[in-house]
Amino acid sequence: MAIKNLLVLAVLLSVIGVSVANPKGLDLNYYKHRCPDAEAIVRRTTVQYVSRQTSLAAALLRMHFHDCFVRGCDGSILLKSPTKDAERDAIPNLSVRGYEVVDAAKAALEKKCPGVVSCADVLALVARDAVLVINGPWWPVPLGRRDGRISRKSEVNLPSPFAGIAALKKNFFDKGLNTKDLVVLSGAHTIGISNCGLINSRIYNFTGKGDFDPSMNPSYVRALKKRCKPTDFRTSLEMDPGSVKKFDSHYFNIVAQKKGLFTSDSTLLDDAETKTYIDTQVSTAGSSFNKDFSESMVKLGFVEILTGNKGEIRRKCAFVN
Repeated sequence: MAIKNLLVLAVLLSVIGVSVANPKGLDLNYYKHRCPDAEAIVRRTTVQYVSRQTSLAAALLRMHFHDCFVRGCDGSILLKSPTKDAERDAIPNLSVRGYEVVDAAKAALEKKCPGVVSCADVLALVARDAVLVINGPWWPVPLGRRDGRISRKSEVNLPSPFAGIAALKKNFFDKGLNTKDLVVLSGAHTIGISNCGLINSRIYNFTGKGDFDPSMNPSYVRALKKRCKPTDFRTSLEMDPGSVKKFDSHYFNIVAQKKGLFTSDSTLLDDAETKTYIDTQVSTAGSSFNKDFSESMVKLGFVEILTGNKGEIRRKCAFVN
């Protein structure tokens, strides 16, 4: 999609699309006077990278999610540590990628408006624009976040792919998100890529008796075993087979068929509210999913943010000033 068309689409969607509550001092026009081209600069950079490698859309969306769930949306996942004890060094984040996109967007902003736009805001914008490049939903991103100065590997406690519904709901509630946000944001797995290492025990030795998880569709287990041998921990897997390059509601169809790749996918059928949402999206061909996803992403972007005099505006996203 051409950059010009993306810009036009973004303007149109901002007029007809998602409502935005505005707590905590964020503002859609935060950089209007100090860096009026900020969003256009970030979008241009994101398009350049994601149009060449579309799998970056999922990677950048995941990075934003992982950032917001540890110390809030403060860009702390971007920080490097000489002793390898920052958030990005934690096991769940070792497979996070796309840092070069954020760094490139920040470098372009520093040339135009030095010391103005935070890395936390850049990441929030990059995640949104990356999804838009692959024709996914657009959502407004209120701006004005500041960057955190602390990043600790020991604090990384993300929702686990092995978690049941109760633990997942607590993870989300602790961040001010609700059960609907949980099932809606799980829908991002429609463009997700994982690997055999995370599901081998689920399909080969679920209870230690050489069995598979009984919540899984047996035909899906057979298909997974053809791709993942017992000692294979590297082969990639699509989380929404056949639809991984398209941001759509198909993920809910596969979960309803008991073909969720992770326990955290399958367990969405164990709760009345999440199951009802899945059934509704299946029966209506995802009629509300894009709008729901946009609204949940706006909420995610407000999680535990720093504003005012808290934090800083990093000059380089990987290092505190």
